[in-house]
Amino acid sequence: MKILDRYIIGQYLTRLVSVFAICMLIFVVQTFWLYIDDLAGKGLDFETIFKFLGYFTPKLIPIVLPLSILFASLMTFGSLAENYEFAAMKSTGISLIRCMIGLFLVHIFIGIGSFYFSNHLIPYGEVKSYNLRRNLAKLKPAIAIREGIFNDLGQMSIKVKRKYGVDKRLLEDVIIHEKTNDYKNRIVIKAKRGELKSKTTDATLQLVLYDGNRYEEIAGKDYKERMRFPHAKVHFEEYIMNIDLSKFNNVDLNEENYTTTYKMQKVSQLKVSIDTLERDFSAQRKIFSENFNKKHYYSHIKPIEDIVNFVPDSILKANILNILKTDDDWRSNQIVGRCMADVDAIIRSLENKKRNFFVFQKLINLHKMIMLDKFTLIFSCIFLFLIGASIGAIIKKGGLGLPLVISVLIFLSYHYIGIFAKNASEDNSIHPILASWISTMVLTPFAIYLTKRASSDEGFVNLEFISVPIQRIYSKYMGPKS
Repeated sequence: MKILDRYIIGQYLTRLVSVFAICMLIFVVQTFWLYIDDLAGKGLDFETIFKFLGYFTPKLIPIVLPLSILFASLMTFGSLAENYEFAAMKSTGISLIRCMIGLFLVHIFIGIGSFYFSNHLIPYGEVKSYNLRRNLAKLKPAIAIREGIFNDLGQMSIKVKRKYGVDKRLLEDVIIHEKTNDYKNRIVIKAKRGELKSKTTDATLQLVLYDGNRYEEIAGKDYKERMRFPHAKVHFEEYIMNIDLSKFNNVDLNEENYTTTYKMQKVSQLKVSIDTLERDFSAQRKIFSENFNKKHYYSHIKPIEDIVNFVPDSILKANILNILKTDDDWRSNQIVGRCMADVDAIIRSLENKKRNFFVFQKLINLHKMIMLDKFTLIFSCIFLFLIGASIGAIIKKGGLGLPLVISVLIFLSYHYIGIFAKNASEDNSIHPILASWISTMVLTPFAIYLTKRASSDEGFVNLEFISVPIQRIYSKYMGPKS
C-alpha cells in the first residue's frame, strides 16, 4: 500500500469511527425515548435496560452506517481540498480518482461486511429484542397505591380516598375488590381506615384495616339457593390482610416464543418463506375462484330463468327494466329482490376476501423487501462514499458547517425515498424489487455525475446554459447604446 493511500485511509477511518459512534449514540438515545413507555415504571434494573438497547442496536446499522460514511467522506475530502493537499497531489500528477481508489476498495469490504452483519447479527438482535419487549409488556408497573383510583394488586384492586402520616402509610376510606378462584368479583371490603405495615416492594404486603365490613356473594348451586343466600356480610374492628406479591411479576424475560417472523430470518430462510407463501397464496386464489364459480354462477342461473319464464314476452321485448315498474304480480318483484340480495351478499364476500388477499400479499412483499435490503446496503455504502467524497472535493470545506448541511439533505432524500417506496410496495402499488432498489438507483447517477465533475475540477452545477443566454439578451436590449 502506498504512503498516500495509508494517509487518506487513516484520515478517513478516524473520522468514520468518530462519526459512527456519535450517530449511534444519538439513535440509541432516540430509541430509548421511543420505547420509554415499555421500560418505565416496571422496576427494571440497569442490566435489563442495557440488554434491551444492546439487542436493538444492530437494527440501527442500516441507518447509521450509510449516514456515517457520507459524513466522514465529505469531511475528509473537504478537509484535504481546503488545506490544498489535493492541489499538491495534482501538481505531482495524482488525480482525484487515484486518491479515491484506496477508499473505494475499503468500502467494497465494508459493504460485504455489512451484508454478513445484516444477514446474521440483525436477525439475532431482532429475535432477542422482540421477545424481550413482548416479555416486558407482560410486566405490570411497580405497585404504587395512588389516591382516588383503583390500583391493581394481582388478584385484587384497592382504592383509597387519602394517604397521610409517615411515609404515607395511613389510609382513609379503603375499598377493596377481590377476585375469587373463578376470576369473578365476589368479595368487596370497605373500611374507614387502613395502615400499610410493610412496603409495596416486599414479597408479602401486610395491610391492616379498621372499622369496616366484608361482603361476599354466595355462589349457590341453583337460582333458588342464590336467592335464599344472596350474600354474606361480616363487620370487623380490625382485619389483617397478607397479600402475596411474589407472583405479581413472575415473568421470564429470557423466554423466546417468537423466532420465525420475517425480520428474524436470514436470506436462505427468507427465500424458503417467500416460495412457501407465494405457493400458498396462489393455491388459495385458485380454490377461491373455483368455489366462487360453483357457488354463485350456477346457483344464480335459476332465478334469471325464473324471471325470463315468468315475465310476459311483451314486457321483455319492450324493456327488461319494466319488471320493476309493474305490480301485476308480486312474484316478479320477489324474484328481483332475491337477486339483488344475492348480489349484495356476493359483493360483501368479495370485499372480505379482497382484504384477506391484501394482507397475504403485503406479508409476501415485506419478506421480499427485507431480503433485498440486505443487498442494497452494499451499494448504498459505496455510492454515498462517492457522493460525499466528490462534494467535499468540490466545495472545499471539511468542517461541520456547509458539509454537514449538504450531507443531511442528501441522506434525508435517500432515506425518505426508500421509506415512501416501501410503504407503496406494501399495498402492492409498486413492485417490492423496485421499492428496495429505488433509493440506490437514484444515488447512482448522482454519484457518477459528481465524481466526474470533481475529477475534472468543475463546479458543483454548471449553469452556463441558463446564465449565458440571459446575459446575451440583457446585453442586446439593456446594454449601453452607441
